[in-house]
Amino acid sequence: MLRKILLTLLALLLLAGVTLWVMSRPDQARLSNAELTGRVPTLSTPRPEAFPTVRIATAVGWPAGKTPVAAPGLSVAAFARDLEHPRNIYVLPNGDVLVAETNITRRKQGGIAGWIGKQIMGKAGAGVPSANRITLLRDADGDGVAEVRTAFLTGLNSPYGMALVGSTLYVANTDALMAYPYTPGATSITAPGEKIVDLPAAGSNSHWTKTLVAGPDGILYVGVGSNSNIAEGGMAWEQNRAAVLEVRPRIKYKRPFATGLRNPSGLAIQPGTGQLWASVNERDMLGSDMVPDYLTRVDLGDFYGWPWYYWGGFVDDRVKEADIDDRRQYVRRPDYALGTHVAPLGISFATPATATRLGARYGNGTFAALHGSWNRVPAAGYKVVFVAFGPDNKPMDALPIDILTGFLNAQGEAMGRPADAQPARDGALLVADDVGNVIWRVVRR
Repeated sequence: MLRKILLTLLALLLLAGVTLWVMSRPDQARLSNAELTGRVPTLSTPRPEAFPTVRIATAVGWPAGKTPVAAPGLSVAAFARDLEHPRNIYVLPNGDVLVAETNITRRKQGGIAGWIGKQIMGKAGAGVPSANRITLLRDADGDGVAEVRTAFLTGLNSPYGMALVGSTLYVANTDALMAYPYTPGATSITAPGEKIVDLPAAGSNSHWTKTLVAGPDGILYVGVGSNSNIAEGGMAWEQNRAAVLEVRPRIKYKRPFATGLRNPSGLAIQPGTGQLWASVNERDMLGSDMVPDYLTRVDLGDFYGWPWYYWGGFVDDRVKEADIDDRRQYVRRPDYALGTHVAPLGISFATPATATRLGARYGNGTFAALHGSWNRVPAAGYKVVFVAFGPDNKPMDALPIDILTGFLNAQGEAMGRPADAQPARDGALLVADDVGNVIWRVVRR
């Protein structure tokens, strides 16, 4: 009798093990990167996963003398090294470069999901403590290397976005938008900050970064990611999240500007038009080919579908939260797919100076830092690209141009991960690398 019970238990354990193995097998991509990119990407049949595909590029850092690979005709060198998880770059009018050295400082997420998240973050190089600092870098002699480095602002709480309006520097901490007095040429700010508005940071605060940009009229826009993948904890946890918020700092007022953007991790204002653009990280666990991350215009009242819909109205059947308004007919379709699971972060627009410093082909369009996948086979992203725009001020129907590649070594390990790409005052492209702890500088040979 005992033997029969033991054999039954063994069979059940074997069946459970086989079931778990089948359910957790990595989903192999069936489409090429070219098919998943552009104004009209290929959308395959969703392949829902009980467990996410996990294929992490282990963070190893850059070997001595090694750099990313620049596009033909361009060269790359370190502008500043030995930073602490540099994520976001802001270039001041006098050419000084501000860098947010930052990470999430707390994550209230227990259970298996929380444990898996911590393992992924640690292996991918994102488990390091947050310096909670903005550092100033200055290249006073113009040799392409920052010889001045100072702690510009300290004691922050997972700072990310920065924007200068007049003599006020705004900083988006993970939980609040702060304002500080700025003096041109200053190498530090010691005055206490003034809180303008609170920003959503309750719960797990899974998408903790708060990106920030100022419009030409001084209105601020803050990108706030969702607290979940597809609102599996309910929409009550998503208030003012998965959205771009509009903030009027003078009266300390905020409101949703656009909604349904799962994680608007990059914001930029298009020169000449004043149009707001965003890069967005889309949902997970629909397979390696779904859903495309994207670059898009953002206007007042836009709804991009999250969590119920994606890419202009395709239904995500996994979402259990009722869509009371049935807003499918109002879902705006993104302008340009950047690929699946490429994790776009910082974006910026080309300037006349970039056309001079990098070449004419980089005179009209958007630079995008693709941080790289942790949940796709094969890996995607891990590069900086340029999306060329046409005379209509919209992305052309062409593939992105690779600017910097080579962040993964032959073993598939991450020597670096690009987190932001911003033009310097002289037109060189500055790239924040949060695994390599470097700011790279790209120029024409």
